[in-house]
Amino acid sequence: MQKAKQPKVKPYRSAWSNSLWSFREIFKDAPGYFLLMVAEIPLNVCLAYMGVYLPALVVSEIANRASLSHATLRVGGLLLVMLTAKVLQIFISKISLAYLANYRLLKSMEVERKSMNCFFQTYERKEIRDLGERAAIATQMWDGVQPVADVPRRSLKLVENVICYLLFGSVLSFVSPLLVPILTIAPAVNWFCARAYRNWEYAHRAHWTDLDRKLRYIQGQTADFKAAKDIRICGCAGWFKAVYTDLCGKRALWDRKLIRRSFLSRIADLFVILLRDGAAYALLIRMTLSGAIPADQFLLYFSAISMFASFIGNIMNEWNGIRSTSLSLCDFRQYLDLPEQDGTGEEAVERHLRTAPEIVFDHVSFRYEGAETDTLADLNFTIRPGEKLALVGLNGAGKTTLVKLLCGLYLPAKGDIRINGVSFRKFLRKDYYRLFSPVFQDVQTGFFSLAETVSGQIGRDMDLERVRQCMALAGLEEKLNSLPQGIHSRLDKQIYADGIELSGGETQKLMLARALYKDAPILVLDEPTAALDPIAENQIYLQYLEMTKSRTSLFISHRLASTRFCDRILYLKDGRIAEEGTHAGLIASGGEYAALYETQSCWYKREKKF
Repeated sequence: MQKAKQPKVKPYRSAWSNSLWSFREIFKDAPGYFLLMVAEIPLNVCLAYMGVYLPALVVSEIANRASLSHATLRVGGLLLVMLTAKVLQIFISKISLAYLANYRLLKSMEVERKSMNCFFQTYERKEIRDLGERAAIATQMWDGVQPVADVPRRSLKLVENVICYLLFGSVLSFVSPLLVPILTIAPAVNWFCARAYRNWEYAHRAHWTDLDRKLRYIQGQTADFKAAKDIRICGCAGWFKAVYTDLCGKRALWDRKLIRRSFLSRIADLFVILLRDGAAYALLIRMTLSGAIPADQFLLYFSAISMFASFIGNIMNEWNGIRSTSLSLCDFRQYLDLPEQDGTGEEAVERHLRTAPEIVFDHVSFRYEGAETDTLADLNFTIRPGEKLALVGLNGAGKTTLVKLLCGLYLPAKGDIRINGVSFRKFLRKDYYRLFSPVFQDVQTGFFSLAETVSGQIGRDMDLERVRQCMALAGLEEKLNSLPQGIHSRLDKQIYADGIELSGGETQKLMLARALYKDAPILVLDEPTAALDPIAENQIYLQYLEMTKSRTSLFISHRLASTRFCDRILYLKDGRIAEEGTHAGLIASGGEYAALYETQSCWYKREKKF
């Protein structure tokens, strides 16, 4: 069966566009680096010419029987000039590395900033995260190549080698007009071979990006202290090893393909070099043997041919390097150009932060990319100012999706969400986020202190007393009293020797304290007690009224006993509101909510002993 032809992948931006962009960025962020690269061109050209001229000068002085003082003056003077130029070249090279490191750091920060600010619905897609990884790689140095800075460097190196090509070509033209065409035309074959290899590599890069991500994930999981117990007790070590070995085998297969294609392009390059240089040297030797040129000129022209050939090769390599680097730069620019899905900014958020707002879902529908049906379909309801609304339903009913829509992490496919009568699309996204104090199902902590985690701040800006109050309200007062460093205790034992590890329930309480500290007018609790025991859960419920004071709140839980604290309950089924009312009213109606509540509550009833 004939293999399907791989579709050609068009680069995000042309090499010309990427070159202009690169020079503009260098001028803006690292002008000193550019000036140093420009200053290096005349130094390198002079060093190249003097390196060829020096042996010929020595032979000329000997052949002409020049005096020792005359030879010393001419040869020594040239060596002194070469030494000075070399010292300057090394100095410029070292200073340039410092500028380059700073520029690379700035570009790395741009990628990280994009990852943190990228619209969540966009960033959630795997292909976008893969693109982000390739963008990050473009800011790093691999085998001496750094894509975000290499286009200007290679462009100036190209200029340098063109100048040397013209200089040495003019010297060789005195020997024979055939030398320059012979040495120039042949490398075109090498250029096409290298170009074909780079295009193939760019078209298939998604394959090893995916494999590399999976390999790093496996490595991270096996090194994660939190997974250590499961790996040992459940015997996961063999499974991890098998998966890792399989992924390594697939990655090695692509490495072999890359090496094989690179090797073939190098073989073609070597073959062309042998034909090119062989023909040039044969012509030069024939002219020397016939007496057309003396020994010192033979040495000069012989060295010039070697250097001239290297300049042609360098021109091709730098040009191919610009194209190759440009392809990597496409990933960097494409990632940074991802749309932010920001609001218009017509509405100022400040006036909505003072009091509990009204929230309206106006015929809102949402469908995940690639799905055949809507996850949420034509939701139409209002949360009144200060109301405590519970959202319940079976798994997959769309509760968490609704929360993400409300918080501005997703965009509805249809309909609108209004805060105090204002469409969410009129707020700048960073301002819109200020309206919410959320606690999501998946809680994450960093390596910060408890106070820094709760306040979201570092340094003197945090209100330590308020941190303590919020942690106490979230049920962590007893835990704080047991810690020698209190709210200054640092998380993550893998980073700090004195770091602490919180249980799942304690971590969830910590996130609740963070939500309370933010003090936004809308409190969103997505399964806030999922990791808590019944006693701790009951304590949280008793404090729920205090937590939600002067706030509009949305509460999601699988445990229907918790919903009695709320003013109203929405029961979701298949992305639609199936039932609505108070806890008592829904129980009395005997619908699906009542049946589900009865199923759950029977497990808590005390059974008689037989």
